Amino acid sequence: MPKSLRDAMGLTAGREIDLVFVDGRIEIELAPVEGTITLDDGWPLMSPSRGDLPTLDDRTLRDTIEATRR
Repeated sequence: MPKSLRDAMGLTAGREIDLVFVDGRIEIELAPVEGTITLDDGWPLMSPSRGDLPTLDDRTLRDTIEATRR
């Protein structure tokens, strides 16, 4: 996979992906990640089961949503 595509998807070494064949084309998706959800001061916080992935907090989620809207 070209580096520019890996960078655009935020892929790092060892990150799993799913390849799906849909309507005659191949789609690349990030593989689902198992984790646990806890409350932090009343706010949900998702922590991945794998230690090499960052915790998904409110700020990261908002930044990701904003980046995909552009």
